[in-house]
Amino acid sequence: MTPDEAAAALGVTKRVLMDSYRRWGIPYVRVGKHVRFRTRDLHNWVDARMQCG
Repeated sequence: MTPDEAAAALGVTKRVLMDSYRRWGIPYVRVGKHVRFRTRDLHNWVDARMQCG
């Protein structure tokens, strides 16, 4: 997923996502100079947060 797609899936702005994805621990992949998010990793990350609280 592109950052735009991932931000939309999470319900945040692209700016919030790009400022916070490392701090939040969201898994990402670098493709050259671009950051991408795997759909299954993003879903697993959200599921893990839902179980915590």
